[in-house]
Amino acid sequence: MTAKAAGQISALRDEIRRHDRLYYIDAQPEISDLDYDRLLKKLQDLEAKHPQFITPDSPTQRVGGAPVEELTSVEHRVPMLSIDNTYSADELRKYGDRVAKLLPGEEVGWVVELKIDGVAVSVTYENGLLAQAATRGDGRTGDDITHNMRTVLDCPLRLAGDFPRVLEVRGEVYMRNSDLVRLNQLQQERGLPLYANTRNCAAGSIRLLDPRLAAERRLRLFCHGIGYQEGLLATSYIQFLEDLRCYGLPPTPLVKRFADFDTAVEHCEELIESLHELDFEVDGLVLKVDNFEQRQRLGTTSKSPRWLVAYKFEKYEAKTKLLDIRVQVGKTGAITPVADLEPVELAGTIVKRASLHNADEIERKDVRIGDSVIVEKAGKIIPHIVRVELAEREGDPPRFPFPTHCPECDTPVVKDENGVYIRCPNPVCPAQVKERVRYFASRGAMDIEGLGDKLVDQLVESGVVKTYGDLYRLSLETLTGLERMGKKSSENLVAGVEASKSRGLARLLNALSIRHVGTRVATILAEHFHQMSKLREASIEDISAIHEIGDVIAQSVHDFLQSDFGRETIDDLAALDVSMTATTPPKQQVEGIAGKTFVVTGTLTKYSRDEIQALIAQAGGRAASSVSKNTDYVVAGEKAGSKLEKATSLGIRILTEDEFQALLEGRE
Repeated sequence: MTAKAAGQISALRDEIRRHDRLYYIDAQPEISDLDYDRLLKKLQDLEAKHPQFITPDSPTQRVGGAPVEELTSVEHRVPMLSIDNTYSADELRKYGDRVAKLLPGEEVGWVVELKIDGVAVSVTYENGLLAQAATRGDGRTGDDITHNMRTVLDCPLRLAGDFPRVLEVRGEVYMRNSDLVRLNQLQQERGLPLYANTRNCAAGSIRLLDPRLAAERRLRLFCHGIGYQEGLLATSYIQFLEDLRCYGLPPTPLVKRFADFDTAVEHCEELIESLHELDFEVDGLVLKVDNFEQRQRLGTTSKSPRWLVAYKFEKYEAKTKLLDIRVQVGKTGAITPVADLEPVELAGTIVKRASLHNADEIERKDVRIGDSVIVEKAGKIIPHIVRVELAEREGDPPRFPFPTHCPECDTPVVKDENGVYIRCPNPVCPAQVKERVRYFASRGAMDIEGLGDKLVDQLVESGVVKTYGDLYRLSLETLTGLERMGKKSSENLVAGVEASKSRGLARLLNALSIRHVGTRVATILAEHFHQMSKLREASIEDISAIHEIGDVIAQSVHDFLQSDFGRETIDDLAALDVSMTATTPPKQQVEGIAGKTFVVTGTLTKYSRDEIQALIAQAGGRAASSVSKNTDYVVAGEKAGSKLEKATSLGIRILTEDEFQALLEGRE
């Protein structure tokens, strides 16, 4: 009977650990919370009958410890250093240049991850069992918080898989906004003060003496670094994160690796726009060198590692009242809810509105008119609502009824397949026309000087402009008849519209407001197809085969160009002499250059540096800035220095300008 009980207990523990992994690591739960609780209760009952089988790593032992008398000090075997901070893309690029100089001629892969706004911790496993956890403290000595880390449900008590003998994982203990809302409701019921934000609550909770109180706070863990270890096999950070997942530890989400620093920085700007979707607080992004051996050579300063940097933004929060919710129709038909707020000061400015982004976000955060809300502004991100203070909600106000029809043209709305946005599908909806014309005229698109927001409103509302082509049919007579439009300003606008005809294919593609097509994608498409006619003839497969263009973008571009609206738009603009050709000449694949990587160094006599790099790109090659083992040729002029020496040591072929010319002309 005893052996049977031991087997049942072991099997239950394995099953519960598997469900923990599915829930916390893979985000793919197989059972309901109720069924999970039943499994845990069954294990508790069995262990109560057979206490000789209770072990410290059992799932039942997370909240069973007695309070500690005080927090003892722990010395970190590997110091927990701080991170250097930057606050702009320019500062980031200067940091990237410094790293490139420290690793001359080497290809450096970069990883971008979220900087979680929580409490830095160190968690050590020995032979797969949780042995000790500590706060960062002063970087060399922290507080022992092992008793509280055992209550963090996504921090496993026992590792899975083929783990190192000793593994010290660095990470961030944090609290979700939804859990702070729940906790504050509980605080109110008990007549206790409410917590102001998730970070302060997490910082206080992880240092409590009583683990039962810490368990109430529902703290969470994300892992993002390595301390002391014995037996780690990973040679790169990306590989390490995947190993963590296999061990049952939760790595920081939304991590991506990039082959070069500039692409990583571009991704940072894109990622910042979606941070509002997270249920936890982020105060920046972190860029890290991926390769561990390169990290070792980069080393550290007295305060910080040289192989990583934080891209931070100042965050400002305030509590205010939600007065109303309105919806706006964007250039692609997306219906976006906007919160009208009781005016509140944030970062030295008065905020009256905040984005609610989409219907799902309103539902997830349970936002209702009349609520007290926490609004946040961080860097260049538009203000958004972080959470509702449900503990302060009066009564049971109705949920916001998201419109079933477009508020501008009354067309029934549709929801994106497998997406979150609800859209008006009518391409001639007046609200969409206004937003599309504004974007079409913007500086990054067709750059039409003098076409401001108020004038766009007048032109669309009066029926003068219904399509992009109507802009090119504007006359002085029509314009001077509009409010606040004199002869001079009308002449300037007509001239600006005419000048925009020659902007080229890339800017036109960007200006057309095709979903998923921005400046970068438009440039790639223009460089590849060169002519609008060739892009219109391309299949989805042709488009998706282009580097950096995936299936979703290809489908969107193809659908637009083959739709009645897209065909009529392109034909109309072409008839009005708007350029449908790329401003840069098409690539001519030259054998011997196409697919090869070139580095140009020294003083050239036949070409400028920009000219020779343009010729390399034109012939299908790639012009790189540093020499590495992946470099195929180095074109060396006079006074070539360290790059020439590096190329010689690596056995890379050195070309003179004449030899490059011969290669370009196919004479070699």
